[in-house]
Amino acid sequence: MLLPAMTPLSPLLNRHRSIRRYRSDPIDPALVEQVCGDAIAGSSSSGNLNSVSMVLTRDPERKRRLYELHSEQEMILEAPLLITFCADWYRTREWLRRRGARDNFNNLLGYHVAAFDAMILSQSVCLGFEAKGLGICYMGTTLHSMPEIAELLDLPDTCAPVTTIVVGYPAEDPPKRDRLPLRAFLHDEVYHRPTDVELDAIYEQREVKGWARYMASPELKAKVEALGITSLARFYTSTAKYDPDEFRRDSDKLRAFLESKHFLP
Repeated sequence: MLLPAMTPLSPLLNRHRSIRRYRSDPIDPALVEQVCGDAIAGSSSSGNLNSVSMVLTRDPERKRRLYELHSEQEMILEAPLLITFCADWYRTREWLRRRGARDNFNNLLGYHVAAFDAMILSQSVCLGFEAKGLGICYMGTTLHSMPEIAELLDLPDTCAPVTTIVVGYPAEDPPKRDRLPLRAFLHDEVYHRPTDVELDAIYEQREVKGWARYMASPELKAKVEALGITSLARFYTSTAKYDPDEFRRDSDKLRAFLESKHFLP
């Protein structure tokens, strides 16, 4: 049986890497508009309501402030462009108001719909930039500074930042990171709860390669050793990485922010 020919998308996906070092070369605004326009045209939108906005940041002073809000990651200052993707019902709700329609989407379900649409669009934008030879990196720190980012970008009611990407021409060529094996992701018909033996097999290579990658950083290695951490799993839930106490605090902060934006009662 002949396998179908590989499409151009497949090698693009398999070349993906998060780039954290950038050249200062500016990106042609026409290229940015083309990538974003193509991504909008090619991304699914719930009800075709287009409940997403993108805020482009190029100004050095605003980048400096975002650098502070994103835990002072140097790539923000190096890259020529940041894009903040927002779950945005403000525009739609204003249109509804002007047409005498009932108000809606200022609720938790509305937030979920818009947030997921924003993530769908962000991935299409990332693929578009990577196809043009640029590098990108997602900023998970967006979720920890949502109120401050919203204030800086002057986001209106029922408009919230959900993710940010850094975009620019790469100044590094990092190796591609491994993922868990496919069997960890695919479930046939119903969810398969892995046994302890299966879990050990799934994470066997990650525990070796992931640990080696983090320990290659002398600064991080010293911090980990000072904390007495001896495994990748313990590292991920330590104060050196994803601190559960910090996550609980930021979860409370996120809930309060969504309440202030009228996504929660």
